[in-house]
Amino acid sequence: MTLRLPTTNPRRASREPVVPMINVVFLLLIFFLMTAQIAPPAPFDIALPSSQGDGDEMRATLYVSAAGEIAFGELRGPSALERSARAEAPLRLVADAGLDAAVLARVLGDLAALGATRIELVTEGR
Repeated sequence: MTLRLPTTNPRRASREPVVPMINVVFLLLIFFLMTAQIAPPAPFDIALPSSQGDGDEMRATLYVSAAGEIAFGELRGPSALERSARAEAPLRLVADAGLDAAVLARVLGDLAALGATRIELVTEGR
């Protein structure tokens, strides 16, 4: 008695290819990483006051610490005030919540005297 093996291979159930799906996922990941706007870090620790309002946009930003230190990009002190006043309107003012109101009023007055026409105070949303 001789056993005969079948000559034709039974077909396997076809499976969906996963590689194209992985390629699409990686392309989407790269797209979102490349189009994301990442904000530069503040030059010193700042605790923002809280408020409700619109979201954030990338603009010229003047930083004022609780101790009254002023920064605009790489500039510090009076030169930062002068350069920020010449920036495109509106100028974003990021002031520490612990900053004395008199110091904030003096900074705003100095900016107005230097020609700043529109200033937005940045607060922490809730």
